[in-house]
Amino acid sequence: QVQLVESGGGLVQAGGSLRLSCAASGRTRSGYHMGWFRQAPGKERELVATIGIWSGSRTSYADSVKGRFSISRDDAKNTVYLQMNSLKPEDTAVYYCAAGSRLYTAIMTTLDVASWGQGTQVTVSS
Repeated sequence: QVQLVESGGGLVQAGGSLRLSCAASGRTRSGYHMGWFRQAPGKERELVATIGIWSGSRTSYADSVKGRFSISRDDAKNTVYLQMNSLKPEDTAVYYCAAGSRLYTAIMTTLDVASWGQGTQVTVSS
């Protein structure tokens, strides 16, 4: 089992930026897709961004964050990042790092996730 620990959340004004980090330990995640989800109060957990099995892999984003967020991974450091720019109040949520459950298989929903981080709060004020 892999352990995931997020960091980098906080309070920021609208238009600002934050960079989330997700450090992985335990069983190697080589060959597994990684992703970020978020969950706002009273809403379902939604997929924000995913990245394939290595740093140059294809990435995908929710329509609501395209052009503003960027996901990356550094396998030498066992870390996944989410760079968030031009933040909006509607981006306020708890952000969760996620590791895929099957080799070479994309993360599409929460059912495709084997491990979750504890979550980090992102609050964007207007």
